Amino acid sequence: MLRAAMADPATVPLLGAGAAADTTMEATSTMDRTTTARAHESSPAPQRRRGIGIAGRWGIGAGVGVAAAAAVVAVVLTSSATGGMEAGKDSSAAASGSTTVDGSAEHAPLMTLAGSIKTVTPAAGDAWLVKATQVHGTKTMQVVYTLYTDGHAIYTGSSVKDIKRAIVRQQDQMTDGGYAPLLEAAVAAAESSPADGRTLMLKAAEDPLVGLDPAAQKAVWDKQQADAQVIIKQKGGKVEPKLYSPQAVQRHFDNALWTYSTQALSAGDGNTQVRAGVLRLLSTISAVSVENSTTHGKATLTITAGPEVFGGEGSEVLTIDALTGMLVKDVSTVPGLPRASTTYESSRVTTAEL
Repeated sequence: MLRAAMADPATVPLLGAGAAADTTMEATSTMDRTTTARAHESSPAPQRRRGIGIAGRWGIGAGVGVAAAAAVVAVVLTSSATGGMEAGKDSSAAASGSTTVDGSAEHAPLMTLAGSIKTVTPAAGDAWLVKATQVHGTKTMQVVYTLYTDGHAIYTGSSVKDIKRAIVRQQDQMTDGGYAPLLEAAVAAAESSPADGRTLMLKAAEDPLVGLDPAAQKAVWDKQQADAQVIIKQKGGKVEPKLYSPQAVQRHFDNALWTYSTQALSAGDGNTQVRAGVLRLLSTISAVSVENSTTHGKATLTITAGPEVFGGEGSEVLTIDALTGMLVKDVSTVPGLPRASTTYESSRVTTAEL
């Protein structure tokens, strides 16, 4: 049931994906409303995005797209994976409610780029126009245009005409969209220490475990596992509950940080502070690798989150411009589903001349 829902082009997971009452957003071609719905409970289980969450920028038409029972069953199924950390290895930072920060040399390019893009002078114009094309397998799911002004406003739609309409209606997604809290956290992370940045992003995503002491974490973890077991038994399934441990909490934090940071990057790609903050956040995840690459003749960085970030299955690969940090491509691989990819075409424009 979950796989069928994920393959439905009308539904895209919103914030809090993985909750007992999963909340989704329907992408439409109008911008008549900017209402969003968010789930306020999250289970301690790996989360992933199909593509990079283009529809999340719309901030319109919330509706339930996945049955609650199916969502909870999926939560426990994915949480039963062992992930990429060995049991028995110490992770005291996770146990205390804080988050471990990776300082490896491999992640240095992300920190370096995060610092350098703040000084890059953009070409003529007063905004970035980004065209994002999302494809599942060989099928184009949606094309979204987003305008990021130098004043940090974000307007989006299925065409430039939609963007102009959003500007007239003052539908600024930076402040009114469903991803506004994540965007604010990313901006703050650009100027915060890595550890503080992680905490800010997880709190913006309303993560249920961040900031809690070990005893409180375990209580939340065990309750949500128990609730999920009730649903599984009702469905005739049998899956062992995922036991609480500092290592499991750390894997949960890393998964959540990747998920919400990249959602912020998708929604705020044209905002320099958002990009800088997200790059700093991704550099703190030990299971993420960074490599120099070339895309269409331009220098890029390839950022890979492997199976250990997603509970042992699948991967997500971001390709970003090595000069600006802007998205070039995102590829998500989930076993049993067509490969999901999103390509981004960015150009400088003058808002008044759209």
